[in-house]
Amino acid sequence: MITVQNLALQYGKRVLFEDVNLKFTQGNCYGVIGANGAGKSTFLKILSGEIAANRGLVQMEPGKRMAVLRQNHQEFDNYTAMDTVIMGHRKMYDIMIEKNNIYMDPDATEADSLRAADLEAEFGEMGGWTAESDAGELLSNMGIPTALHTALMSELRGPDKVKVLLAQALFGNPDYLLLDEPTNDLDALTVTWLSDFLADFRNIVIVVSHDRYFLDMICTHMVDIDFGAINIFSGNYTFWYETSQIMRRQTDINNKKVENKRQELMEFIARFSANASKSRQATSRKKALEKLNLEEIKPSSRRYPYIAFIPERQPGDILLKVDGLTKKDINGNVLFDNISFTVNSDEKVGIICDRAVAMTAFFDVLAGKETPDAGTIEWGQTITYDYLPNDNSAFFTGANDLTLVDWLRQYSEEKDEQFIRGFLGRMLFSGEEVFKKVSVLSGGEKVRCMLSKIMLAHPNFLLFDDPTNHLDLESIITLNDAMKNFKGNIIFNSHDHQLMQTVSNRIIEILPMGTKESLSSYEEYLQQKKLQLAGA
Repeated sequence: MITVQNLALQYGKRVLFEDVNLKFTQGNCYGVIGANGAGKSTFLKILSGEIAANRGLVQMEPGKRMAVLRQNHQEFDNYTAMDTVIMGHRKMYDIMIEKNNIYMDPDATEADSLRAADLEAEFGEMGGWTAESDAGELLSNMGIPTALHTALMSELRGPDKVKVLLAQALFGNPDYLLLDEPTNDLDALTVTWLSDFLADFRNIVIVVSHDRYFLDMICTHMVDIDFGAINIFSGNYTFWYETSQIMRRQTDINNKKVENKRQELMEFIARFSANASKSRQATSRKKALEKLNLEEIKPSSRRYPYIAFIPERQPGDILLKVDGLTKKDINGNVLFDNISFTVNSDEKVGIICDRAVAMTAFFDVLAGKETPDAGTIEWGQTITYDYLPNDNSAFFTGANDLTLVDWLRQYSEEKDEQFIRGFLGRMLFSGEEVFKKVSVLSGGEKVRCMLSKIMLAHPNFLLFDDPTNHLDLESIITLNDAMKNFKGNIIFNSHDHQLMQTVSNRIIEILPMGTKESLSSYEEYLQQKKLQLAGA
């Protein structure tokens, strides 16, 4: 158990939270949510002891071990992947090194030998005799080839480093597991494996994530940072979100009785529990009603941007034809080769590629930002497309002195300041915020600016390269709905499972030599992929 008592944190005049009293109990997985800047990562750092609160206590049971997902990807560059994983149980690793040094010392004394025997016994009690096989299994499950298990971390590419550090956190069955955005840079199959692993994990998990699918798969409780307070609610993210929205609607209708509220929630819980993929999750959600105190549930104070893509003209019969598209990098290495496909009416195409550089190059070529080395792209005469790149810095470079109003005015036919301010207001830039310089915008704010630019253009075809990157959960939900409701075509990729599942009706996987297509759902595609890899 982890107990939080009277916790408070304040930076200057800004109070992140105060008078926080919580209990985290065995066997539960807690998802930490809150608006950007609410203090989610900071809260995890307080729990881990990395930073101190202004007031209050964090108490843990004596003898329990905590594991934290490391964010410094260069910290273990001089160690092998295998050793890095085992370091997740630092005491076990230190014992392993000490006893091995004694065995390798030709001048070891009798006292050293006795010490080694004691260390060996302690090592065995910790499960050390299977440490290397356990670490190897974790790495393999993460998709790290056996040949790389003994490679130095400095030799691994970025996504593989992330997987090793995640395996490090999971190693040795920690009593408390703290994970900050663990799905970043993970492929879909690894996310699925991690979801299954954590859903069956019997100790305490506390995780910050913007991945709704991931939170839904693993969480038994949500830790909501809102109103300057932190509260725990039973159920996963969708349960919390739907409940919060119901309470918001009910708050707006004062004549609704409590029993009516309860009935609506009961119907939702029953529906949601019936669709639960994990028995433990289903049980948790059924128990949620028993613990529900409607008077304690508040509508969320979070704000949701307005996002709607409304095409100015209907597309004709010919939309997009790609034939033999090939692109190499500056060193002559093939990024993709002989890519051919035709986009048909009402299709929203989800793109999959396990190489980020190839994915970005594909979208840049498709959008006309880069020239292909071979092949053709034929857009229909009625098609007006717009592009949301993964890296939007080019749109803000050289515009550092522009205010938000002036920046957006560049892309609007309507130049009136009141119109621009009103548009920005719907995208959560209110009051004097519209006059701040674009040089100080956060990553999420820049993406909201880019979405505003696209909405003003009224395209009938959208090209989105990882559009949820940098966005908070509220913006992701709104964008998801906007893409589903868009009356045009989309080609997009995303690490957000729910976005891919609910928007795409066609999947194209970009391989080094050609493509692989599927008209099944995203989840069906992943299942087919999983079976293929298992049979390989």
